Amino acid sequence: MKLTELFDKGEFVITGEVGPVKGCLRSTAGSKLPQCAQEAELVRNVVHAVNVTDNQSAVMRLGSLAASVKLKERGFEPIYQMTCRDRNRIALQSDLLSACSLGIDNVLCLTGDYTSLGDHKTAKSVFDIDSVQLLKIAKGLNEGHDMMGNALTQSTNLALGAVVNPNFEPLDLQLLKMEKKIEAGAQFFQTQAVYDSAVFEKMVKKTEKFGVPIQYGVVIIKSPQMGKFMNENVSGITVPAWIIEEMGKVAKQDRKKKAIEITAKLIREIKPMVQGIHFMPLGWADIVPEIMKAVSSAA
Repeated sequence: MKLTELFDKGEFVITGEVGPVKGCLRSTAGSKLPQCAQEAELVRNVVHAVNVTDNQSAVMRLGSLAASVKLKERGFEPIYQMTCRDRNRIALQSDLLSACSLGIDNVLCLTGDYTSLGDHKTAKSVFDIDSVQLLKIAKGLNEGHDMMGNALTQSTNLALGAVVNPNFEPLDLQLLKMEKKIEAGAQFFQTQAVYDSAVFEKMVKKTEKFGVPIQYGVVIIKSPQMGKFMNENVSGITVPAWIIEEMGKVAKQDRKKKAIEITAKLIREIKPMVQGIHFMPLGWADIVPEIMKAVSSAA
């Protein structure tokens, strides 16, 4: 089901995120359930859909489209992430047609991380177009034509998502890009990780006029070291000192319990401002159901 249909019904949409394996998913006798499917299983009863990352952080993995199809076969609703980094406009359009043909309903359009951040640092980036142009192209395919105006034998029917970073300064520049994405075809947004409800509220007040559903994105902080690393190395994200201090107060074996407490607190503060939550658990998908239980119990 398309996420846009859920938003239109007034559903509070919850999504998760998995990274495809660094390897082949061809089934063989006795083969184990792939890791991305294992992680998705942990949140099956909590989320409406699961984002499938596209060579996230420029690290080579199984393609997002193949992983999305495999998850679809297992009864999950995948959100096919597509970045502009590795393919030109011909390949991107072709992959969107392929995705629709293979039963994918939801696409998240991203520009992508630079290859210098990944495991193939000398690889040439493509970046033939950016995320705004990709959204415009995808919208055109939904309307029955490619980006050159050539008619399709059958149009696509994809729900188109995009991302926004509430932490970005100056915020007005980020909101200007958000508005361009909406004009290009974005129908819903997932945010970059935010750990300050005041920062989030500032963005929400300025985006109410857009009338587009927004999901609050949250990366689960696993340790004080992770919080410090994100502050030093991940552009556009600030993990407050109180979270780092709280995680540092507990023993290693108690960090999941503390992460549940912290993440639930953040969600309770921000939930009234948004139309959904997007979890980026980074290997801790098993605590997502506990987080949502904690959120509900305090409601």
